[in-house]
Amino acid sequence: MKGIKSVSLLLAGVLLLGIFTGCGTKGDSQESALVSESNVQEETGREESASVVAAMGPTSEPEAGFDPAFGWGAGEHVHEPLIQSTLTVTNTDLTIGYDLATDVSVSEDGLTWTVTIRNDAVFTDGEALTASDVAFTYNTVKESSSVNDFTMLEYAEALDDSAVVFHMTRAFSIWPYTMAVVGIVPEHAYDSASYGANPIGSGRYMLKQWDRGQQVILEANPNYYGEAPKMQRVTILFMEEDAAFLAAQAGQVDVAYTSATYSNESVKGYSLAAYDSVDNRGFNLPAVPAGQTNENGVAIGNDFTSDVLVRRALNIGVDRQEMIDNVLNGYGTPAYSVCDQMPWYNPSSQVEYDPEAAGALLDEAGWLMGPDGVREKDGVKAELSLLYSNGDSVRQALAADFANQMEALGISCKIEGVGWDTAYDRALSTPLLWGWGAHSPMELYNIYHTIADTGTALYSPYSNKSVDQYMDEALACSDLEKSYQLWQQAQWDGTTGVVQQGDIPWVWLVNIDHLYWVRDGLQVAEQKIHPHGHGWSIVNNVDQWTWN
Repeated sequence: MKGIKSVSLLLAGVLLLGIFTGCGTKGDSQESALVSESNVQEETGREESASVVAAMGPTSEPEAGFDPAFGWGAGEHVHEPLIQSTLTVTNTDLTIGYDLATDVSVSEDGLTWTVTIRNDAVFTDGEALTASDVAFTYNTVKESSSVNDFTMLEYAEALDDSAVVFHMTRAFSIWPYTMAVVGIVPEHAYDSASYGANPIGSGRYMLKQWDRGQQVILEANPNYYGEAPKMQRVTILFMEEDAAFLAAQAGQVDVAYTSATYSNESVKGYSLAAYDSVDNRGFNLPAVPAGQTNENGVAIGNDFTSDVLVRRALNIGVDRQEMIDNVLNGYGTPAYSVCDQMPWYNPSSQVEYDPEAAGALLDEAGWLMGPDGVREKDGVKAELSLLYSNGDSVRQALAADFANQMEALGISCKIEGVGWDTAYDRALSTPLLWGWGAHSPMELYNIYHTIADTGTALYSPYSNKSVDQYMDEALACSDLEKSYQLWQQAQWDGTTGVVQQGDIPWVWLVNIDHLYWVRDGLQVAEQKIHPHGHGWSIVNNVDQWTWN
């Protein structure tokens, strides 16, 4: 990374191209490219005790704006919507707490949820937030959302100003986790065409300014019903990783996202903060033989990974700590499931690195070591193609490391970068390095549950009726806490499941720490474990941040 420091002087003069220039277009911002340090400090208020500037990746900017109906606060990169209030929240231990809700109850059959809401919440236009707004929001997102699945909701209705009832199409015990990511919009002032750019909410912050492709400025909501935010002004810059690093070097941001690639660097006046995540990386292992196609004519199955002994060998034959040390520079944790550290995680997922046992499993499967160091079975070489997404250097490095470790076991590997336009189809027959991790057990369901139309799980040809049944029972359970045990049994019940002793249709490698450069003197409040996506999660509780 020595080259980074050498180019920083070259780029210093144009670092803030298009940033902090008000509401002008990109063309206008280019005319004001050279922004002096004093002007930056004045406009961002960085020296004030109640203001903070954070740099996030470009993909953190919501394309459709700050509209919950189009995914703001939800989807792959789940976070609190900040501008809007939610009925519930996830606590630091990932259990459920209340925001707008004061009471939540569910019928015995799980088909009716009744939520009572507080009576002191108002929108930033001065109108009171009532149960009618809640019902309107949920009925709207059910029809509009392309990010979250709302097929479990039939409709929502307001009983009166303070009570809303959700009528479900099926029992869905983890509904409180959905309620934690849906921001409430005002029925009287909602227009799907314009709301995203001009949101009205009742949350901790108001949108003061949005310069597309550049920055978002939030200001504290003076009429917020909860504790007043300590940070009165929050500026979010959307920057490529290199630019974010240079912005930190120049002292022009207070928090800047980064990756393990930069972790050996140092930035004067900043420390490198690492936050735990369930942002995992793992390969799907097609569990059915090749020679089949799905309903769209796409090839499915893999003759090598369809053998459960092979899949088990891959799982215990990978040294996860070596990956963490050499690819992530120490910033990560071993991953054994899609839900490590979650309340519904089954510790049976954990395995020990054991290359000798992995070799024995391959021997048992008939894949014997050849004179060239590559295993063979019935004259066929043990070969494995591994896919990773183009443009992701960390995934590429993890794929290469995994390939090297598998070759030490006698498996010849080839890695290939692919675009997401073809990756989903190719993963049905070839292991692909994925990123997952969410604040909801539905992540397990989406990966392992059989889809009726296809007869296999969504992202990998795999199916286990017992696993399906446990997850169906978990969703139908009327007690959220009790449902956790059913999710754990879906992973392993002592006889079957998706862990090493069972079917192991995925091999999980690492959970990637989310890294940030944090200015000295800034106290970032305690973080709950971050989900997949290195973006808005860091500012979930920015209202509680302080300066020394």
